[in-house]
Amino acid sequence: MSAQQNSGITVYKNQLFLFILAMCFWGFATATGDAIFNNYLNDSFRMSDLKRSLLEIPRELPGLSVAFISALFFFLCSRRLAAVAMLMGATGTLFFALTKPTYSVMLVWLFIFSMGQHLMLPLSSAIGMELAKENEAGKRLGQLNSAKNFAAIAGSTVVFLGFRYLHFKFSTAFLIATGGYICASVLLFRMRPVQKTDAKAKLMIYKEYKQYYWLTILYGARKQIFLTFAPWVLVTVFNQPTAIIATLLTIGGVIGIFFQPLLGMAIDKFGEKSILAAEALILIVVCFGYGFAKEFLGPRSAFIVTAACFMIDQMLMSVSMARATWLKKIVWDPSHITPTLQMAVSLDHVFSIFAAVLGGLIWKRFGYEYVFLFAAGIAVVNLFSALRISTFKVTQPAVS
Repeated sequence: MSAQQNSGITVYKNQLFLFILAMCFWGFATATGDAIFNNYLNDSFRMSDLKRSLLEIPRELPGLSVAFISALFFFLCSRRLAAVAMLMGATGTLFFALTKPTYSVMLVWLFIFSMGQHLMLPLSSAIGMELAKENEAGKRLGQLNSAKNFAAIAGSTVVFLGFRYLHFKFSTAFLIATGGYICASVLLFRMRPVQKTDAKAKLMIYKEYKQYYWLTILYGARKQIFLTFAPWVLVTVFNQPTAIIATLLTIGGVIGIFFQPLLGMAIDKFGEKSILAAEALILIVVCFGYGFAKEFLGPRSAFIVTAACFMIDQMLMSVSMARATWLKKIVWDPSHITPTLQMAVSLDHVFSIFAAVLGGLIWKRFGYEYVFLFAAGIAVVNLFSALRISTFKVTQPAVS
């Protein structure tokens, strides 16, 4: 092997190592914040179910603007933009910790924090696939998500131990999360920059990838229902404290360490169509379990079933990597991958915000059970849509 080849392998491994560490710190910080956020809202603002759902509008508006914000940062490559995204996350959690929890002030920091998280979502997949060998994109994303899950366990464990034994306040946990985001940002800044994407490309919607956009929109709607209402059910319907939410996240994280790489390899072996269809089928069952367990079971059994559904859905969120690897297979120009991932996030948030608001109205009028019945309907549509996908590369449109 030549010296040049050895040098190239060394650089590749160094970049991969930096990115794995960055994903770990991102996972740690995110899990720390997620474990306390719903209890923080409930304890600080005593929010009604409808007001909690309406909070998703400012929380998810950054997702709607991902493509536009990415275009504003056209002078940054994906790795530098990811570093900026982590700084935004750090800014939000820092001011959650340091400012008095008035509702209006909280919304400002929530918006900044959420912008960082939403910018990072497509970038993590794009960078991960850049660091994958040929035909192993699913395996690489699975490994990265496994590392992120491992770190998330640490974050959830810190919250559990801190609130149960060390008398943590919410501000303490938010400061710990801030440290995680800052570490992730530093590591991403240390990565070698890659080619930038011009602003116009970031704002393009390619009709050739309409099936990918549609699948992402369906994912966004169902994801938002679970992110908004699944922990809210545990906190308000089953009256579970912060330590229990952290415990469930920890258990889900432990399972995810082993599940994520297996899922990635399954995507490479069986194909995206099979995995996405299986996800939709399982999600239908999860929706009914989450929505109606309390109606048909005793309180203890209902909580166990609901908690199991909560953890299963944590794992199902990882199937989003199958949509990313499918996009990589079908694009006719590799430079379309990152901007298409970013535009898809913006498009799916048009519908995810609507789903959150509609879910809140359904909860208020009919009860939380019917929120998950609505989610099951989305899963059915998702199933039939997944069965229609093809892995043939999209043909480049003719230039007239």
